[in-house]
Amino acid sequence: MIELYLSKVTESSETEMAGKMYARVSYKQTMDLHDMAHHMAEHNTAFSEGLIVGVLTDFVKCVREMVLNGNTVKVGNLAIFKATVESNGLEVLYDAQSDKVASATIGTLKEGDKTGAAVKTVKLLAQSTGDFTREELKKDVKFSWTDKTKADIAAAKGEPAQSGGGNSGGGPSTEG
Repeated sequence: MIELYLSKVTESSETEMAGKMYARVSYKQTMDLHDMAHHMAEHNTAFSEGLIVGVLTDFVKCVREMVLNGNTVKVGNLAIFKATVESNGLEVLYDAQSDKVASATIGTLKEGDKTGAAVKTVKLLAQSTGDFTREELKKDVKFSWTDKTKADIAAAKGEPAQSGGGNSGGGPSTEG
């Protein structure tokens, strides 16, 4: 279950979003490699948590290595990982005035430069695939409001605050 809260864009914002409320995900925790290995080991596997940590650690290193070698790495039913770049806009390959040539490097162009470093920055792109595509996630996702948002909604409706604080499921929910 994904819990949501409402975030209001400030009135001073100069966009059409000003004053409106938008649903945001309330993340419970960040699971690291060890947390995932522990979780996986609890699924009646013959592999120990330590072995799983080792395999996942090596996997992450190998994905990085392959991506930095210009490969894409498809992890079935999860994502396709690949490097992408944000580029500088070069006007020419070689500028005789400054004796600069286009280079396959990372850097910024100074004002007036027509050529130089072709790349501003490099990024990792993870594109969902299989069970993690939007269409597949929408089939299985369930939403509820956080307890605080449920209380805010009740207050907006003029209803008395509920005691107990538990997530009884009686509040509004949105379907994916």
